[in-house]
Amino acid sequence: MNDFSGAALGARFVNIGERTNVTGSAKFKKLVLAGDYDAAVTVARDQVEAGAQIIDVNMDEALLDGEQAMATFLKRLAAEPDIARVPVMIDSSKWSVIEAGLKCVSGKPIVNSISMKEGQELFLKAARKVRAYGAAVVVMAFDETGQADTKQRKVEICERAYKLLVADGFPPEDIIFDPNVFAIATGIDEHRRYAIDFIEATREIRARCPHVHVSGGLSNLSFSFRGNEPVRRAMHSVFLFHAIPAGMDMGIVNAGQLDVYDEIDPELREACEDVIFDRRDDATERLITLAERYRGTDAAEEKKAAEWRGWPVGQRLSHALVKGIDAHIIEDTEEARQAFARPIEVIEGPLMDGMNVVGDLFGSGKMFLPQVVKSARVMKRAVAHLIPFIEAEKEKSGLTQGKGRVVMATVKGDVHDIGKNIVGVVLQCNGFEVIDLGVMVAWQDILQAANDNKADMIGLSGLITPSLDEMVTVADEMQRAEMTLPLLIGGATTSKVHTALRIDPAYKGPVIHVLDASRAVGVASSLVSDTQRTPLIAATAEDYDKIRVSRERSGHNELSTLAEARANGLAFDPSGKAPPPQFPGLHHFGDWPLKDLKASIDWTPFFRAWELAGTYPAILDDPVVGESARSLFEDAQAMLDQIIAERWVTPKATVGLWRCKREGDDVLVLAGNDWTRLPFLRQQVKKREGRPNMSLADFIDPDGEDWIGGFAVGIHGLEPHLERFKQTVDDYDDILLKALADRLAESFAEVLHAHVRNKLWDYADEHLSNAELIREKYQGIRPAPGYPACPDHSLKPILFDMLGGAPGEVTLTENYAMLPTSAVSGFYFAHRDSSYFGVARIGQDQLEDYAERRGADIELAKRWLRPNLD
Repeated sequence: MNDFSGAALGARFVNIGERTNVTGSAKFKKLVLAGDYDAAVTVARDQVEAGAQIIDVNMDEALLDGEQAMATFLKRLAAEPDIARVPVMIDSSKWSVIEAGLKCVSGKPIVNSISMKEGQELFLKAARKVRAYGAAVVVMAFDETGQADTKQRKVEICERAYKLLVADGFPPEDIIFDPNVFAIATGIDEHRRYAIDFIEATREIRARCPHVHVSGGLSNLSFSFRGNEPVRRAMHSVFLFHAIPAGMDMGIVNAGQLDVYDEIDPELREACEDVIFDRRDDATERLITLAERYRGTDAAEEKKAAEWRGWPVGQRLSHALVKGIDAHIIEDTEEARQAFARPIEVIEGPLMDGMNVVGDLFGSGKMFLPQVVKSARVMKRAVAHLIPFIEAEKEKSGLTQGKGRVVMATVKGDVHDIGKNIVGVVLQCNGFEVIDLGVMVAWQDILQAANDNKADMIGLSGLITPSLDEMVTVADEMQRAEMTLPLLIGGATTSKVHTALRIDPAYKGPVIHVLDASRAVGVASSLVSDTQRTPLIAATAEDYDKIRVSRERSGHNELSTLAEARANGLAFDPSGKAPPPQFPGLHHFGDWPLKDLKASIDWTPFFRAWELAGTYPAILDDPVVGESARSLFEDAQAMLDQIIAERWVTPKATVGLWRCKREGDDVLVLAGNDWTRLPFLRQQVKKREGRPNMSLADFIDPDGEDWIGGFAVGIHGLEPHLERFKQTVDDYDDILLKALADRLAESFAEVLHAHVRNKLWDYADEHLSNAELIREKYQGIRPAPGYPACPDHSLKPILFDMLGGAPGEVTLTENYAMLPTSAVSGFYFAHRDSSYFGVARIGQDQLEDYAERRGADIELAKRWLRPNLD
């Protein structure tokens, strides 16, 4: 490969091609995954021929061995003289992949990237490694607080990094600052100055930091106009016209997709400059309006659209509902309103015809949940358009006179509502009116809403185990109020057995556990049916009676005494003990790069949240759900790209690494100046010989000082976007965003754990693919309070206090649910033998012992541990 000669750049603008990037090019990713490196090399050649002067190579893909793929591809490029004449930018979020690439290139490559997000000590350590390989480096405007978004922050961070690097001997001409190009014209006021702040910061950075270069990823700027290439090209050209004179001498941009500044339509050019320089309050709205004139369409799609657009309006409405197409729903609904005598007839006629088809297809397994939610979005928008006309006639919507009315709520202390929202959408698609009370709803409000709305049934949802007690409380109060309407129970921690044993006995009315959204319609429909209601209630009651009798007769697996269980604990192996951490104490992360988290997402649980069964990536080719899964995945990728480009959310975290010592099943932790007691539970079910009764305390040295960690991560900033979806009646995007935020939180927890193992604690030297991370092929665990190895949610306040009170700006509800809802917290254990297990059922002796260790009365301890008691 040729050299990147920073000093020779002068005032020229160097464009960086990024089509050889698996995160930015679907074509390139497909070729590399298939092992077709010959065709992948052709992508690089096309880039060079199109004018790319540097090639950005990225292999951060979950299904790839990144190190092998990077080395293989770069070796192939080195054998191509017409490609090897340009420098390569080795781009990865993993140092092991970067280093694998550095070993395969000649000349002076560029490393993309390093930053001060983990502190200046680790920043300089990474820079020294880069310098040892003779490479230049991209330095992101990122520090311990987070990504730089304002001019002041961009300049401050870059100047600080410059002084540190130069003082450490790094050649200034080999430093390339990336002050972060963010999306503009998003409709969010905080984004209005992103472009001008970049340009002004660039000018200041070049003045304060002699000999450096400034680069940026141009595609982010225009992300709000994806799909409208004429407008995107114009925005890029106008931005570069002003940014290059300010000192931006490098950028990731397709040179063949730039317009000559003077040849851009003057009206479009002015509109672009208005948003880039934030020259008027209505700049975004004006550009959006103007952009529609430039939007191109595919000829085949036009022909296909023209076919169904020529149908009678009733057929068009039904087709739009079944296919989930909302592009023309308002105009078609209005046309239908004009054609029918009364607006209610539009709902009762073509709209309900379409939704009946959706319901039939879903019920028969020929249509899947993501498609149903899209159909519901179309239906809701049509109904929202008709409601004012219906109210003008002082009539109610046909939907509210449909099958029945359901009051739904996530119970007090719980904040999770994805599952509830999905059930609500499916019920609405099948003619039910759903009154959704939201999350953290007290029993008084649930009962009042049911009475005020003359509900036909109540649906309760909850994710965390304390929600189970809240559901019992609601049932108790319904009985006290002498209510008779059915009570539906759903949520991840609920079960038919718990419903039969705990909730059903508290209420004489019908109590029915609903496993998932696909069952909800059948249950609700039966409960409002004159012929099916009584048989369903009778069959359920008989089923629950059998469960209770069976539990009484069968007994349980035999328990050891607590003393016996402790005597059979896991023997501690001193040779598996991790060394003391390199960086003990608290570490705060204010804005982790979303791009890093995207590459580490485990997609299988995402599809399960949408009730699509299968494992990623095989689910995309599944003969039954594959088509629906692929469509959902494409939508998820598009929204995820938008989340990243427009910075919808901010990942924040806190990590603590502390000295500790063990006392029996307790771990005493020196967090700050005081010792904090962490009491852990132990398995008591009798084990066969050779199998220990485990406790998390077993992974801590019983005879000497040891170390333990804790963490909390949260994905912040969803609220304004969810509110926007609410205003536009968009359940699909609402659920999609919440599901993606959950995946980002879990990815953040996984990425952060790797950072702890390899840098902060520094007991590991891993080179794992994302697939290996998902399969937990590493030393150490991160058990969370409320999960099988540590089932007591009430340990969260203790953990949070150790982490400083609101770690990662995550807070707790009264029932220990975390806010924001997309959050993860837990402990770090580093011993080689540490592994996950389930405590399962415990005995009265351990309950009493645990209550004593916690300093709590026995009734409170029972509430904490109810799912684990006899």
